Amino acid sequence: MTRESDFFVWTAWLIPLLPLLGAAVAAFGARRLRFHAHIPVVAGIALAFLYSLPTLTRAGHEQTATVLSWLPVSNLDIPLQLRVDGLSTMMLSMVTLVSGLVAVFAIGYMAGDEGYPRFFALIGLFVFSMTGLVLSNNYVLTYVFWEGVGACSYLLVGYWHARPSASSAAMKAFLVNRVGDVGFAIAIFWLWSMVPNHDLSYDNVFGAAARGVLPHAAIVGVSLLLFWGATAKSAQIPLYVWLPDAMEGPTPVSALIHAATMVTAGVYLIARSTPMIAMAPGVQLLVAATGCATALLSAAIAVTQYDLKRVMAYSTVSQLGYMFMALGAGVAGVAQLAVVAAMFHLFTHAFFKALLFLASGSVMHAMGDVIDMRRFGGLRRRMPTTCWTFAVGGLALAAIPPLSGFFSKDEILLALSSATHGAHELGWGWLYGLIYWLAILTAFLTAFYTGRAFFLTFFGPEKLPSPEDPEAKDAGLAQGQTHGEHAEGEAGHPHAHHGDIGHESPPIMTVPLLALAGCTVLIGLICLVAGPFFGGTTEWFAGHLHSTLGFESLGHEEHGFSWLTAILGTIAGLGGLGLSYVMYAQPSPLPGQLAERFRPLYEASLHKFYVDEIYEWVVVRPIRALALVCEFLDDYFLDRLVIGVARVPRFIGRERLAALQNGLIQFYAAFSALSVAVLLFVLLIMMIYEIR
Repeated sequence: MTRESDFFVWTAWLIPLLPLLGAAVAAFGARRLRFHAHIPVVAGIALAFLYSLPTLTRAGHEQTATVLSWLPVSNLDIPLQLRVDGLSTMMLSMVTLVSGLVAVFAIGYMAGDEGYPRFFALIGLFVFSMTGLVLSNNYVLTYVFWEGVGACSYLLVGYWHARPSASSAAMKAFLVNRVGDVGFAIAIFWLWSMVPNHDLSYDNVFGAAARGVLPHAAIVGVSLLLFWGATAKSAQIPLYVWLPDAMEGPTPVSALIHAATMVTAGVYLIARSTPMIAMAPGVQLLVAATGCATALLSAAIAVTQYDLKRVMAYSTVSQLGYMFMALGAGVAGVAQLAVVAAMFHLFTHAFFKALLFLASGSVMHAMGDVIDMRRFGGLRRRMPTTCWTFAVGGLALAAIPPLSGFFSKDEILLALSSATHGAHELGWGWLYGLIYWLAILTAFLTAFYTGRAFFLTFFGPEKLPSPEDPEAKDAGLAQGQTHGEHAEGEAGHPHAHHGDIGHESPPIMTVPLLALAGCTVLIGLICLVAGPFFGGTTEWFAGHLHSTLGFESLGHEEHGFSWLTAILGTIAGLGGLGLSYVMYAQPSPLPGQLAERFRPLYEASLHKFYVDEIYEWVVVRPIRALALVCEFLDDYFLDRLVIGVARVPRFIGRERLAALQNGLIQFYAAFSALSVAVLLFVLLIMMIYEIR
């Protein structure tokens, strides 16, 4: 039962407000603060995190707080109402903690940048939008903050707007996400036209679906539209292409987008809407299949990339695919198991992926912002903190026990295995079985490309980039990079090509790495202890989410531990790491031999399976051609038609009537007399006609 909230819940609006106030102070006090503009933003995010902690204890019951009536227009009334439950409190604590650590890292990374106040103001605005989205209690308010997150990502990805690649990546992210937003908007309009009282709060929508007020066709249609919106925001096939290029922004932005904010919004939307989407098994199968295809394709691309951040970017796309696989596995009575698996992986992924991106940024900081892994190596002695924190994040990503990624990925595989049995009556068991084994294969590829990135960067003979070496400069271009890629690093960054290459990052950057690594290890240890003492590795997490709106109707399955799944996942992870060690820990001819032996497949992976080129020919060029046609019609038809219509009265006035305006009084008098005579003649004719 939803009940009115206590003090901490009613004042939950302070959580998004505090980062917003920090952003406002940084923006309006930019001239005075300059390189101290981080203080109000970091303080605002830190206070938001501290204030989110008491709400964790209030998640035992669904609680709402109505701040004000936002849109009371005719029969539309959208309140500014916040919801505090298991799902929102988990997201709030994760978003604010990870964002705060990323902001602290950015203090060192962005030091000396000319737009320092602008950068931190946008960070605060980003956190405000994401926390507002999480707290929203209706689809309209969620959509408002959904757009706010998209706008902030556009501004941050294109932060170095003078660089064509950054501007292009920002525009690409903006346009692709607008495609997805259309689906979300249509879903809102559809729901508004059908739910009782046009009330788009989650309570009312899910209640209408449960009571049969919403027809099954509407439930399926709205679920598909919500999934459409989520595919763009959370980078799933076919709308994933913006996310790898989003790394054109500063590295802290990449960590923020890829770990805690924007990409998690789509997963959150589907998880929040699961009480309705669970009524459409076909949509869930589509969600799982899309996630599987996205995870496998992205992992296959990551195994050949040489840009360290690009490897991490495709890793994010792949891990988001895992989350969608889990969200789509909630069929035949295992919906809550599936949602818990997806959200737990989102939770663990936020920490170790932020860690990996920030560690990559630490490497860039030390390498003069060179990011091509072929131009450096053997950095473990020069950068021990970065090296071993990267190793912790990499092991978690590779799902090696007992780190957090092992348990969350194990939950996803367990959910897929349960769906294989649960969907048997629907005739889809074999499809979920196929997805399960492809997920195992993806786990192997994940461990391989993670180990490859680690060993190329930190092992082997020590090698540092030399900006003055022409051959070293050309090496970064050897991978056939297209627009949006940057082998030469983040040009325009204050540390680009500095002379002191090969040093460990300062404490302001390494402390967040240690904190994120500690969280990654700690979550894994909690799962390890929770297994024997609390009936399942993630039963504690499931218990927290169980209070979420509508989740009671999904059942409460036991979140046990499958030894078979754990063994298979661990074998896949260790196998991938072992192969990467053999191939990349020391110089070896094996990578070159394999690349030559499987040249077509290698080239396809290196060029990202030509997806961007396919988009260019199938989408971009036809739209440009249509734009040229419209431009031609506008210039040579519409413009000339309008100009022609305007010329008619001008011609009549200048060429015909202008002669009457000659300035001669006698001419005007004669013309007036003639006009009166004509008028009298017309009146006379009318009188004669009426008499007859």
